[in-house]
Order: sequence, then structure tokens, then C-alpha cells
Amino acid sequence: LRGNRIGAAAARALYESVQAHPKLHPLRVELGGGNPIGDEGVRALAEALAGRCKALWNMFGPTETTIWSAIDRVGPGPITIGRAIANTTLHVLDGGGRPVPIGVPGELWIGGDGVTLGYLHRPDLTAERFVADPFSAVPGARMYRTGDRGRWRHDGLLEHLGRLDFQVKVRGHRIELGEIEATLASHPEVARTVVLAREDRPGDVRLVAYVVPRSAMPEANT
Repeated sequence: LRGNRIGAAAARALYESVQAHPKLHPLRVELGGGNPIGDEGVRALAEALAGRCKALWNMFGPTETTIWSAIDRVGPGPITIGRAIANTTLHVLDGGGRPVPIGVPGELWIGGDGVTLGYLHRPDLTAERFVADPFSAVPGARMYRTGDRGRWRHDGLLEHLGRLDFQVKVRGHRIELGEIEATLASHPEVARTVVLAREDRPGDVRLVAYVVPRSAMPEANT
């Protein structure tokens, strides 16, 4: 509210407040970060506030590109991440780094002045995610590989289609499920494991690990 990011759980509480106070004074509200604005609770908030605030915006961008990279004004119909902000470029590329046609899904890359220097003390990860920008005429320009899946619409707006890997967001924090699985699997008593992000109640996302103990595994025939 007033420029702060609102996650899905907070959005649900705010939605209930809005419903309980029909004479709520006009607000200027910005939503973004943490969770997709298309989530059920946040979408309900967007619809509830549509006639009660001057403007409602969906703002998209990872920390690696200085938080905000794209913006779209929320209105009737599907919510998108819109168009690039000033001094920013958005690219939807295939596995070979080539732009895909309109309507075809690909990986989202971000270029421009907001691209950061990389990860502190992580030169390997920096080299993997931050690469030279072949679409920029600025010497030394780089772009960031987001790992997000998206596609361009015919109206020039960008749709976010989720992740290409197993990274999830829980309460605004990015989490690699594979890293948790690897840690659990390192225990000598664990034979198999899988970790999921479950949302059994709308707006309440939790990490759940399923484990097969080594003692429960069938013995190999010799």
C-alpha cells in the first residue's frame, strides 16, 4: 500500500477489509513482487479495488534487475506484466537465444540500466545468469536470464507463464526445491525425497517434503 509490495496473504486480509468498509476513501494502490497478481486472493483484491482507487498497477521484476522492470495497469480481463519501464528491455528467447514469434512461449531475459553487477562471491552463478546483451548497442551491456517463462501478446503486452525450473516463491522468498531435496537426501537414513510447494488453503503456501526412509526400501536380490 502506498508503494509497498503486497503478498497474496496480505492481499487477502486487505480484500476482506475493503469488503467490510464499502465507503473506503479513494486510494492509490500498487501491487507487485512476492506473489503473482493473478493469484486468487490478489485477483479478488484487484477487482474489489477497481472502482475505489485512482489506479491499480501490476509491477514485475526480479532483484537482479533492481526490482521493477515491467508494469501494466490492471483493468478488466487477464492481468499481464505489461511493457518494459524506461531504460529497460524485455526479450522472450528460445533455447538458442533467438527471439520467438508473438504468442510462442520462451524464456524471459531483461536488459537495460537496471541490470545489476551480479551475485556477491558467486562468479559461477553470475556468469550463468548475466551475459552480454546482443541486442544492445551500448558497449559492455549485459542482460539477465530470469528463468521465467513468458510470451508476447499481439497487443504488445507480456504474459508471465511461470517458471522454467523448480524455483518457487513462498511469502516473497525465492526457494530452490532441488536444494532442499539434496539436503534431505544427504541424511544417511533418507533413501528418496521430493519437496513441493502446496497451497491447500488459498493464500497459504507451504513447503512440504515427502521422504522414503532407507529402512523402508526393499532389499536388492543377490
